Amino acid sequence: MRLFNTPLAQPTSAERIRSILAAADSMTVVTDEERTEVSRLDGTGVSEHIHLHPATLREGDGPADWASSSASDSPSDGHVRATLEFTDIAPTPVRDRVRARVFLAGWLINANDASHMSPKGSRCMEFAHAVLETAGERVTVSLDELSAAETDPLATCEAGMLTHLVDDHSDLVGLLLRLVKPRLAMGVRRAVPVAIDRYGITLRLEYDRTHDDARLPFPAPIRDVDQAGVRIHALLNTARHRSPRNWLPS
Repeated sequence: MRLFNTPLAQPTSAERIRSILAAADSMTVVTDEERTEVSRLDGTGVSEHIHLHPATLREGDGPADWASSSASDSPSDGHVRATLEFTDIAPTPVRDRVRARVFLAGWLINANDASHMSPKGSRCMEFAHAVLETAGERVTVSLDELSAAETDPLATCEAGMLTHLVDDHSDLVGLLLRLVKPRLAMGVRRAVPVAIDRYGITLRLEYDRTHDDARLPFPAPIRDVDQAGVRIHALLNTARHRSPRNWLPS
């Protein structure tokens, strides 16, 4: 049981980045010379295509001034300074579908550089830092933090789970609304699940002109995808014992 006013468990910034990369099917590669859209990552995650190596931070390229440093700061060893950009988009039809953006900053390494070994078919990158941007806030994450973080077990199947819930079990979404705090539910015009992770489900509550998110925590974190159904049913059973409220318009 969660203690009163105890913050809800949520993925760390490093875990969110790992999960976004695992589910990514496209990215944008930005260098000093060009901006290239890369799609069809085959759903296997960026780690299968970009191999990250620790980098010796070059002068002028700290996290605070990465974006402001000029092309003349780039090394002359054949490495190309680059930022890999990823956009995490909600799979369900909600307002403001961009949930987060991820930026991986570093240097793309010459394919003939034998000092770095990478999996077949991938490209090496000397990694400086990652940035997670959510709701206008940015958090910088190091390679050590990223390496130590776990990918959420639902990352690669989240989209299918959420769309299945919306398309085939919309009545259950209405049931989950019983778990939302009354102050958030006042004036709600529509509710749609916008995210699910090992710790819980997030509902997007849409009002006439604004929206808000309500996080519904699972009784215990999910360790593997096979536990997802059990955790969701536990939430639904709790909701069935709550008094229904006529929040949404008929």
